[in-house]
Amino acid sequence: MELNVLNADQAPATAEGCSASACGSSNDQMSHLPDSIREKVQNHPCYSEEAHHYFARMHVAVAPACNIQCHYCNRKYDCANESRPGVVSELLTPDQAVKKTKAVAANIPQMTVLGIAGPGDPLANPERTFETFRRLSAEAPDIKLCVSTNGLTLPMHVEELAKHNIDHVTITINCIDPEVGAKIYPWIYWNNRRIRGKAAARILIQQQQKGLEMLVAKGILVKVNSVLIPGVNDEHLKVVSKIVKEKGAFLHNVMPLIAEEEHGTFYGVMGQRGPTDEELQDLQDACSGDMNMMRHCRQCRADAVGMLGEDRGSEFTLDKIEAMDIDYDAAMKTRAIVHKGIEEELAEKQLKRERLAGVKVPSGPVAANKSFRPVLMAVATSGGGVINQHFGHATEFLVYEASGNGVRFIGHRKVDQYCIGNNTCGEKESALAGSIRALSGCEAVLCSKIGYEPWGLLEDAGIAPNGEYAMEPIEEAVMSVYQEMISSGKLDAESELKKAEV
Repeated sequence: MELNVLNADQAPATAEGCSASACGSSNDQMSHLPDSIREKVQNHPCYSEEAHHYFARMHVAVAPACNIQCHYCNRKYDCANESRPGVVSELLTPDQAVKKTKAVAANIPQMTVLGIAGPGDPLANPERTFETFRRLSAEAPDIKLCVSTNGLTLPMHVEELAKHNIDHVTITINCIDPEVGAKIYPWIYWNNRRIRGKAAARILIQQQQKGLEMLVAKGILVKVNSVLIPGVNDEHLKVVSKIVKEKGAFLHNVMPLIAEEEHGTFYGVMGQRGPTDEELQDLQDACSGDMNMMRHCRQCRADAVGMLGEDRGSEFTLDKIEAMDIDYDAAMKTRAIVHKGIEEELAEKQLKRERLAGVKVPSGPVAANKSFRPVLMAVATSGGGVINQHFGHATEFLVYEASGNGVRFIGHRKVDQYCIGNNTCGEKESALAGSIRALSGCEAVLCSKIGYEPWGLLEDAGIAPNGEYAMEPIEEAVMSVYQEMISSGKLDAESELKKAEV
């Protein structure tokens, strides 16, 4: 049986009557969401780009088995320095997972979300997964519960997911065409037998689409993850995005393939390359339209702990948790105070944003009747939505685009930390060169501090370092720098012509 694709005018509504085309998780769109949806999204770091600056998440690795094989996946253990899906240091029982969750929530009060995402597929391990959810629903009711799945057995578990008040489900959907799927999935395990090729892909696709429809009908928010594999599904993902939007998905997250040979995946061994930053951004832009795109994903480990972009898992190993004395009732009171403070800060920022709405570029003779090209800028931040990190301490930079339409988040660029006390000179030089390469395409980098050596090398690379906006809100600082570029003539008609010639 072939997949029955919906037409645009057949698209069902998402949860609570919010259509897929109307919903969104960006700052501007949040204010238009129904209260019930906004409540689900506003403190979820994966569903809201703004929330990821303030709120933390964690994953518990209780699901070791998987029912499909992906060419980009290799589930690994004890890889503390490797950050990608499927990697864990400790496999947990449900009892251990509950203890760890409560320990993390008590020590990181801004943690709002607990997800089960592996190292296999949570719904291929239903007993372990749902026992964990049952316990946490009763013992830690202030934590949002999420699950991430390949979708093969999703339809048979939708009722159970809804029963445990799981409001967020992520489905990895890389294709809707079995021809494409056969290049990504060598086999699935279905009805007690291994199925290969297009037949396997066809079953997986049908189950994913059926599960998506059932979740939306239950009012559960669905995020769709897709791995961008150049030459395999890059163009096809535009169709995928259109279809999942029509069927009511809340958010689409197009992620780059991780295919380094050392990870031991089929794609890595066979030399399949990952996408460039430009290719990823172009595809995300092509898929966006009125579909909500997630651009702040960090492709987290299956046991990640902390803010997106950081991993504090080593602080919460089983032996350390056993030594902790956790009063979770008291911790919940502290967490409520912290969450309220963050929410008040975000509300204040939204009011300020609304007051400044429409103020995009300076008025007067400098900007009159001119349309200025967009500019990419990199930002060093350790969280909180402000510029608060030294250039040399960054392990990633957030990239924003400033234009006459305002500021939008583009994505992140991972780098090796430049300033480490015991680095040898050669290692520091290599890390610095790597950071500058990672910032290709950016015209400015905003940080709290920066040394003389990287300052000069950045300027040589055509990237303007800027330390003048330390502790300032990111989007306001980016727009201020953009306005300065316009006012100084760096984006005048002559420079536009030179840029086009280059």
